[in-house]
This record gives sequence, C-alpha cells and structure tokens, in this order.
Amino acid sequence: MFKKALEAILERTEGSTGALIMGTDGIAVEKVLTANGQDLNLDVAAAEFTALVRATQRVSSDIGLGALNELVLSLEGASIVMRLLTQDYFLVLALGRDGNLGRGRYELRKAELELACEFAV
Repeated sequence: MFKKALEAILERTEGSTGALIMGTDGIAVEKVLTANGQDLNLDVAAAEFTALVRATQRVSSDIGLGALNELVLSLEGASIVMRLLTQDYFLVLALGRDGNLGRGRYELRKAELELACEFAV
C-alpha cells in the first residue's frame, strides 16, 4: 500500500525525483526513487533532514503555534517537501528545479489523508 501511494505521487507530480515515508528516527519505511533520485542519494538526504523535522517540531511546540504540518526546503538544485503523517512519521517529496511544487504539496496532502488510517494510534 505504501509503495503504491508513493508511486502515485511521483506519477502525478511533474519533475519529482523521489518520494519516501520516513520515521523521525531517520529510517525509511518505504521509498520510491526515480533514476535521478538514486543518483542524488535522496534516501540519505531524507535521513539527514529528519533532524530538521525534529528540531522544527520542538520549536513549534515551545512557541505555542501548534504542531508542525509541512516543511518546504528550497535548495539551488531541488525542492524538498516534508508533510507530517504523525509525530513520528512523515512523507518526503523531492522535486527537481523545474518540478511542480504546488502539485507536489497537493499530492502529499492527498496521500496524508489516504494513509491516515495506516498510521492511526
């Protein structure tokens, strides 16, 4: 089920290079990478961005603005969108420079709703 959800995100988002479900422990639950994504070591990058997600969760809690929903990183060569499923798991979508960021965010939100029952506590 997870793999199908990630493949659907990649199919519907122009310029995407990879989609992953990550745990905040830095371990990928599932990943689907295009050839470009494998060349860029996106799974390793996503594991490193886990620390950023955890830090942002702490800050958002400390300042009283509520839970973190989404985090977008705009880099010179790519955009990375992270959408939280729960406090412990999140979706990651990597897009090339010309990737459709709006569509990617939309697809992650749809996937979040579809996968909600799988991650219900």
